[in-house]
Amino acid sequence: MRFLTRMDGSSVNMENQTPTRKSPSNKWLVFGSTICALLVVEIALRLGGYSYPIFYTTDPDCGYVLRPGVEGWYHREGNTYVRINKEGLRDREHSLVKPPDTVRIAVLGDSYAEAMQVPLEDTFWAVMEKELQQCGTFAGKQVEVINFGVGGYGTAQELITLRHRAWDYSPDIILLAVTTSNDVSDNSRDFKRNPPTPYFVYRDGRMTLDASFRETPAFRIGNSALNRWGRAIRDHLRILQAIHEAHYVIKGMLSSRRNKGGVAQAVPLAAPDPSSPAGQKASSGSGVLGLEEMAYQEPDSPVWKEAWRVTEGLIVLMRDEVKQHGAKFAVVTLSNPIQVYPDAGLRRSFARRLGVNDLLYPDLRIKDLCERQGIPVYNLAPDLRRIAEHGKVFLHGTAGMRGLDGHWNKAGHHAAGELIAQKLCGGLLK
Repeated sequence: MRFLTRMDGSSVNMENQTPTRKSPSNKWLVFGSTICALLVVEIALRLGGYSYPIFYTTDPDCGYVLRPGVEGWYHREGNTYVRINKEGLRDREHSLVKPPDTVRIAVLGDSYAEAMQVPLEDTFWAVMEKELQQCGTFAGKQVEVINFGVGGYGTAQELITLRHRAWDYSPDIILLAVTTSNDVSDNSRDFKRNPPTPYFVYRDGRMTLDASFRETPAFRIGNSALNRWGRAIRDHLRILQAIHEAHYVIKGMLSSRRNKGGVAQAVPLAAPDPSSPAGQKASSGSGVLGLEEMAYQEPDSPVWKEAWRVTEGLIVLMRDEVKQHGAKFAVVTLSNPIQVYPDAGLRRSFARRLGVNDLLYPDLRIKDLCERQGIPVYNLAPDLRRIAEHGKVFLHGTAGMRGLDGHWNKAGHHAAGELIAQKLCGGLLK
């Protein structure tokens, strides 16, 4: 017989004691409660209309593209229900075969052309198409505008899009929409911290495609069957969409801090310190000048100079390839929020703090390149600025952004679409 002696000296017969075990029911209770809680959250999200689908997927040519057929709500600027067509374009459906008596215009661009912030019918390219139907230049022809814009694209990915997608639709006109605040830096691997994308570099004096992103772990993981399976699950579970969106928001905030020096904060910037690496340090105030603010300055570092060299080379290369296909080519520089802010005093203050005379440096530089190369070009920002000043309206962002941040809103898209149509109708391509 086994006894256990207690601290008080008494004994306990251990043979009469039954060993206790943790009841498995407790584990199942915790598991069941967790599942029920997740189910309640999922139902609540669905009843509340919450939807953040994954709009993008990996692509061996461009790094990523819009996912064909995906649809859902886009809430990051405004509230828009977005549908991606079966060919992976943020547009209505278009046949590959061009209808007879039709002039097709292919728009290449980034998030401004993707335009998820507004309904499809309010996008600048949809407005432009409607306006051009009344244009005498295209009399007797049906004008069809096809949008190939994808958020985050630089000129390199836009050229690749032209090669691998746009030509399939037999366009007559290629319109390159340039976002001057970030397209130049997007064309440089040194600036864009998003390695799974293609770049063009100069090798032996020639523009060469660098597609080494295909071998990166990030691209391989994103392109794996497991990841595609995960995207399919996220399409059906709102709670996973919420988690993914939270991750995206945090990542975007960190990226915004890196790329912006303070436009949305009433531009508390100081003149750049020329002694700092790449001119990124400010002599006082915020301390660091963001990439989007540096775009307004004439480049004084090797990295920026090379980014501009590559960008200009890409525009010329695109011109040459369009010419080889027998189509017409034009460049339109868009606008950035501060460039078209209706308060002239604030614009001057921002320019002064940046140490520049004008906020149109990147626009005018591209215009100069195009004029030297015989490329039709239109700087949109000055005309949009006049509209904003005359009507005292914000053309960028939602009401909460005060016009100092964000993409074009509905007013901005309509003004841009009408202005571009007027230029095309007025003989820009002649």
